[in-house]
This record gives sequence, C-alpha cells and structure tokens, in this order.
Amino acid sequence: MRVLQRLVLPVDRDLDVLKLYVDGRIVRGEEAVAQETAAAEDLAGDSSGDAVLATRRGVRIVGRRSLVVPLGRRVSFCTYFNAFPASYWRRWSTVGDVRLRLRMRGEAIVIVYRSTGKGFTQRVTQLHVDSDVAVERDVELPLEPFIDGGWYWFDIIAGDRNAVLERAEWCADSDRPQGSTSIGITTFNRPKFCVEQLLALGEATDVLEVVDEIFVVDQGTKRVVDHPDFPAAAEALGEKLRVIDQANIGGSGGFSRAMAETLDAGRSGYVLLLDDDVVVEPEGILRAVTFADLARTPTVVGGHMFDLFNRSVLHAHGENVARYRWWMVPAAHTFYWHDLAREGHSLRETPWLHRRIDADFNGWWMCLIPVDVLRKIGLSLPFFIKWDDIEYGVRAKEAGIPTVPLPGAAVWHVPWHSKDNDLDWQAYFQERNRIVSALLHSPYDRGGNMLKESLIMVTKHALAMQYSTAELMLLGIEDVLKGPAGLHGSITTKMAELRRLRAAYPDAEARPDIDDFPRVRRRKPPKKGREPVPPGNRKEMIRTALTGMARQLRPVGSFHRTHPEVTVPHVDQSWWLLSRFDSALVSAADGTKVSWYQRDPARLRSILQRNAALHARLVKDWSKLSRAYRTALPDITSPERWRETFDAATPPARNTVSGKVGDPGGEQGRAPGEAAAGEKRGGAGGEPPARGSRDTSAPEER
Repeated sequence: MRVLQRLVLPVDRDLDVLKLYVDGRIVRGEEAVAQETAAAEDLAGDSSGDAVLATRRGVRIVGRRSLVVPLGRRVSFCTYFNAFPASYWRRWSTVGDVRLRLRMRGEAIVIVYRSTGKGFTQRVTQLHVDSDVAVERDVELPLEPFIDGGWYWFDIIAGDRNAVLERAEWCADSDRPQGSTSIGITTFNRPKFCVEQLLALGEATDVLEVVDEIFVVDQGTKRVVDHPDFPAAAEALGEKLRVIDQANIGGSGGFSRAMAETLDAGRSGYVLLLDDDVVVEPEGILRAVTFADLARTPTVVGGHMFDLFNRSVLHAHGENVARYRWWMVPAAHTFYWHDLAREGHSLRETPWLHRRIDADFNGWWMCLIPVDVLRKIGLSLPFFIKWDDIEYGVRAKEAGIPTVPLPGAAVWHVPWHSKDNDLDWQAYFQERNRIVSALLHSPYDRGGNMLKESLIMVTKHALAMQYSTAELMLLGIEDVLKGPAGLHGSITTKMAELRRLRAAYPDAEARPDIDDFPRVRRRKPPKKGREPVPPGNRKEMIRTALTGMARQLRPVGSFHRTHPEVTVPHVDQSWWLLSRFDSALVSAADGTKVSWYQRDPARLRSILQRNAALHARLVKDWSKLSRAYRTALPDITSPERWRETFDAATPPARNTVSGKVGDPGGEQGRAPGEAAAGEKRGGAGGEPPARGSRDTSAPEER
C-alpha cells in the first residue's frame, strides 16, 4: 500500500493554525501544562483515573501525529491539512480507490464522511474501537463520485474512556516507485528567513527521505552562510545541502539555476521551487511528490499560499489568467483571503472549497515541476521577476501539462497587500513581462483588452503624480518593442538602469517618517468644506479624469514644492484623489516609509504623449512581435542558453561551487540599494491590481 497522505498536527502547536489541522476543543495554556504528564501516560497505555480526569476537558495533541480524545469528547478532521482531497486524486491520478487506515486504542466511534462538489456532507460509514492495546482499523473508499469535487474525512467520538489516535493514513494500491525531488530556494538578503526554512527541513527527517538535494541559490550581499544558525542547518541537512553563490539575476534566474542543476545532477524526478520568505508545512512536500508520482501524466503540482501574518487565512487557493485582459484572477468559484478559523468559514462550512478547481498556473512560492517537463518546455523565461511562474504554467498547459494546486500542500507567505510591487522598480518588470507573456500566449488579436488597460494604467499613475512608476512602465514597453534578443543580456544590467531612472523622481524618494518632510499646509481650504469622494459611476469617473487631467496640466507655483498639501495613507491612495492636489505625502504599503508626490505638468505632458505613441506602436507591430517572441522562445528558455547567462552573471571567483557550500567570500557585483527588500515576484497596490489586491474589475470601473 502506498501512503498518499498522513494525518499531521502542527509542528509548533500554534494557536493560529490549529483550525487548519483539527476541529475540536484543544486544551492549551496552564491546563495543557497540567495535563502533559497525564496525556503522555495515556498515550503510553495508562488509562488510570487521573489521566481520564486530567484530559476530560479537551483534546490533547501529543506529538506530530497523535492525540488523545477524552471521554465523551468529539474531534473532527474535516480540516485543510487532514481532510483527503478526493476529487483531485480522482481527476488527475491513477488511483481508483483509497483506504483509510487508523491505529487507535481506548474506546471510540469513528465516523467517516464525504462531501460532494456542491459542498453537501454525507455520512459514509462508522467504525467502533474498544481495546486497551493499539489496534488497526481500515475502510475501503471509492473515488468514483468525485469528478466535480468533494473530500473524505473522519470524526472521532470518545466513549466511556479516552480514545488515543496514534496515527491515520490515506493509502492506495500502487506499483509505481517512490520518486524523489531536489529543492531550489532562491534567496536575496533574507538569511534569517532562509536559514529557518533549512532548519525546519532538517527536522523533517521523514520528509527528507524523498529529497535528493537542496539548492540554495544565494544572490544577496547578506549571505546565508554567514548567519549564526547556518552551521546547525548545514549539519542537519549534511550532503543534501548545496549553497550556490550567484550574482543577482532575479527570481527567474535563481529558480532557473535550480532547474538546471537538477537536470545536470540527473538524480531527481522533480524540482521543488520554494521562495525564501515562506514557512513551509513539510508534510506538503511529501504529499506533492506522492501526487506527482501517481499522476496520470507529468503534472506540475503546486502548493497553496496562506498569509504569514494571519496564519489561518488562505490567501490564494488557485489562479487563472483572464485571457481577454491577460491578468491573473482567482480560479472560477474561488476567493482570495478566506479565513478558515473564522466562525462559519471552516472547510465543512465553505461549499466553494469542496468544488474541484482547474488552474492555469501556481505561484513559485511552492511548486513541484517534473524534470520531464523541464526537458520538454525548457526553463523559465529570463524575466528577473514577475510573470515567470504565470508564463511557465501557461506554457506548460499549451504543451498538454496540467498544473494542479493540491489542497493539503501549502506554505505561509508574506501577503501581497503588504508590498508596493506595482509602484516601485518592479513596475518595469510587471509591464514588460505581462506584455511579453501575452505576445507569446494570448489567443486574442493584439492581446484583447490588455493594451487598452495598459494605456489607462500608465495614465492613472501619471495623474496620481507617480511619475517614476509611469516612466518605468513606458521603459518596459520600449524594451518589448526591441524584440526578444535582449532578454538574457538585460537580466544582469537592467536593475542599475532602473535605479538611475527612479533617482530623478521625487515620488521614488522615500523617508522613514512624515516629520522628515516640511509641515503639511493647504493654501486654500476645501471648497465648502467638502473632501473628495470616489466617482460613483462611469460618467462621474470620466468627468473626474478629465477634470484631474486639466488641473494637473495647469502651470504650478512654488508653494507645493515648499509644503505638502495633504497626507494620504496607502489604503486611500488612488488616481482620482491624488489628481486633485499639487503635492501629497503618501505612505508605503508596509507602513515603513513615506514619499512626497509633487505635480509636474511638463513630465505629465511628456508621459501622456509617449504613452499614446508607444501603445500605438504595440498595436501596429503586434503580429510581427508575437512571431518573433514565439520563434525565439525555445532558445531563450533552453538550459544551454541559461548556462551562458549563469556564467556571464557570476564573477569568475564565484562561478564554481566549492564542495557543497559555495565560496563564502566577496560581493555580488551589485550596487548598493538594489532590489529594495529583495522581492522576486508577486506584488501589491497600484493599478492594475498587483497579485495582492487581485482586483478583477475593468480599468474603467476602478
């Protein structure tokens, strides 16, 4: 029997994540401390009265896979990490039936349930356990009824004495061999985050049985090997860990390096890509590998994303590309930011979570890719950041390779709404890479509505006095028009160019405190005391845009360069509000800094003119550009072409890996201040919405 999924309980027993693992009253705090000994004795076979009295008030977690259910209590495993996602195994795997296998003692009734694709619950069967020694019970369960969706799970109701669950597994008959994976972690100046992730992997010894190597591609100046806890991580992982020093060529460069190293090693059937700023549930790695092993065809297996700061919130369940807009959206019938710990929002109470979804791609915060897929469609595009994972998923789908975001495999990641990725230097990559992806894959002539949206978005940034953002987007369009030849070459040089461009704009200069700027003053109070309100309909929006345009193009005096008119919190910053002022102090998404936006009619006029001209060129040359990029795609994404970029991007002294850990000395050949916060992908804020806001409305409605 092949184990498909094991019951698992939280590593650190974090209160914020308990509802993701088990649904029931869990004993915590002083009561838990008092019960620790009694629960341990009960797990060891002592059913004394003291143990019964000590644990009667709540379920006690004892270890990673075991718990004690006190007499008369009920616990349910209709939870994200412990329910079995039957519909995904039914649709994509060779498994026809699944077996629930339990090892228990004490007295209990175990009730097995299933759900339908509509979210309705059905009782399947029940088992009775009454034994002072551990016994195994199992039940065969068919997967036929799960085409549209549905899960299996079980509840335990303790009888007249405690019930002890020692382990539970979902299994299936299979003669396919156990596969293995390499792990690729791209990191930039997050040594603490990265080392903590390595330590967690080192503690998951059973999961490491399916891991061949862990490639840490370090592209930063704050190096992973210099962190004080790195030796402990290196000792725990031993020969499995390999740190590779590489000049900063972005997330796509780091992940492509991990792909290429996996291909060269020839040991693994898969490469698992992980962001450096995530906390992974290690069991998800084993589940992803097992699912890929038993998939009908080579399949990209993705992990879901939970909010690192609000850990019960499922941030992204599955995503698609809206083809006509060429923008990422939630998969049909799913929603972002779903709090599974909130009353009435649990898995059992959320019908849409029981519906099986189909996705176009999965974020590379956690994504397992078969090496056969790498050989068939190549590595990532040299995008530096943004759209690399999206384009890869779409490219794979066009080659007949599905992407399956697998429930029960997940990481906790910094949420997009805490980032300014669409306003800072990353706006260039967002614009350029979105257009290149559409040129490669859009089924619509001239990208459908994408160019119209792009034109409007640049205009809105300009009206909001976000001139550096607008200029970066226009530079992205200019580089698209140059064709595909420069993609690899620019991956090592573009950051310096973007820094120089942004340095000329006040809106790109950020300071840590509002008091670092002159005092906020308004030359005139608001007319009749009325503050601006958002346009309520399309007609008002057009009128607001025209009024704002006329105002922003008027000659400007010196007052606004002496004093900001208003302060605008990040949550309120929008083109329709900012276009009404001569200057404003605007805070960043993460709340750590402030920028002073200042009206500049000459810059606005220049941006508007070039915006119209560049988009007209895109419309005119779309077909020719599309052919050029599609023709160049196989070469650009080939391992051979990427190896040339790896060699060119890394100084000779750092070009080789010394043993299992790269050369610890030297700098990364990068100017100070590059890649603020070291973001590699994703985004937040701005318009069109970054991967944080996920606004799916049309640009005219925003």
